Amino acid sequence: MTDHRPDALATTEAPEGEELYGVSDEQLREVQAALAEGRAAEIETIVRELHPADLADLLERLDSDERRQLLSTIRHSFDPETLTHLDETVREEVVEILGPKEVAHAITELDSDDAVEVLEDLDEDEKQQILASLPAAERALLVEGLTFPEDSAGRMMQREMVTVPTAWTVGETIDYMRASGGLPDDFYDLYVVDPAGKPAGSVRLSRVLRSRRPVPITRIMDAELDTIPAVTDREEVAHLFRQYGLVSAPVVDEQGRLIGVITVDDVVNVIDEEAEEDLMAIGRVGETDFHVPAHQTAFRRIRWLLVTLFNTMLASTVISRFAATIEQMVALAVLMPIVAAMGGNAGMQVVTVAVRALATRDLTDSNATRVLVKEIGVAALNSVVFALIMGLVALLWFHRWDLAVVLAGAMIFNMTWAGFAGVTIPLVLERFGVDPAVAAGPFLTTTTDVLGFFSFLGLATLFLL
Repeated sequence: MTDHRPDALATTEAPEGEELYGVSDEQLREVQAALAEGRAAEIETIVRELHPADLADLLERLDSDERRQLLSTIRHSFDPETLTHLDETVREEVVEILGPKEVAHAITELDSDDAVEVLEDLDEDEKQQILASLPAAERALLVEGLTFPEDSAGRMMQREMVTVPTAWTVGETIDYMRASGGLPDDFYDLYVVDPAGKPAGSVRLSRVLRSRRPVPITRIMDAELDTIPAVTDREEVAHLFRQYGLVSAPVVDEQGRLIGVITVDDVVNVIDEEAEEDLMAIGRVGETDFHVPAHQTAFRRIRWLLVTLFNTMLASTVISRFAATIEQMVALAVLMPIVAAMGGNAGMQVVTVAVRALATRDLTDSNATRVLVKEIGVAALNSVVFALIMGLVALLWFHRWDLAVVLAGAMIFNMTWAGFAGVTIPLVLERFGVDPAVAAGPFLTTTTDVLGFFSFLGLATLFLL
């Protein structure tokens, strides 16, 4: 985790009109112009000043031809860390351009967790070619890392860490760190291990530096250690870091032996990715596809459109049952979409809050009833407000108080149901092992559409005709 930030990023305030960080539009245009005119020296000068994350942004903002040309120009000085910041689709293209041997050389300069991240999303053939080009020792570590379940702590951890035996003193520990050439570039904690390789405690680096040399390392270590089994899901890891404000945490195997460490920078990425996945799933997109070709994006989204089509057909079936009612009063056809739309929108507000609360463990079985009662109350209050508004609109529009009352009643029923369903549907889906971020939206939309049309047209059939 080497800090490549340019000095310009140390300022707290950017000049007016300039970006504080990242690649500006002006820089992008300069690179594109230099690429078009073949000014290699200028390109290298611009790129040399960029943080690897900013270079990744630049590569993502270029088209495929420009990307290939830029990589051909800077491949001798390409920063390997850039690979870890690239979108998955763009990374695959960059790996293809660089070739297995150059990618293998780049991977040898990365921390093991970053190397696993680069490899895990590649095609199997590319992955095997790159692994075959690695030194045997590094290949063995990466192959072992890839055997852990996807999205597990074993995939996130880095093998580079500082461990010291329980028998050492502070002085011996400091001498070891000074003399060793294999320490990580950045680390926050030292881990004290017993003769069996099991973690006995941890020591902050700052505490080691403040302690006197003769002090036993076990005297200053923290024995209250939050160890993470390698098979732990990464969402659980993120929750652990967020709950206890951790900077790093040790990863252990089935026998409890220390095999790696997870640092906060990796957890920040997980939190960001999980929040993004939930957002995309609620929007029924499934995953980010900004850099994916159009035909692949269309294929990914079509299944969600098919679900929407099924929902719409089900709602249309309900409407068809009341065709005679609608024929006798055309105003019903004008007003009924409002009932369904208001219920759907109110419900999606609740679903969004509930799904996020489940992800952060703010919504659990212990407080589900309290949250449900609150959301029903909120939905009921909102439904009364909008029922009065739309009832008045219907009265002024069609001059029928009975139609206004029916519309108001249907809106109160459907919006209150939306508050109830917005909490219960995610809870039930999670209980059955279904991702509520993915499935809650379609279930909710179906119920609010069907019940919205049924309640409005049913009440109209009973009281208006």
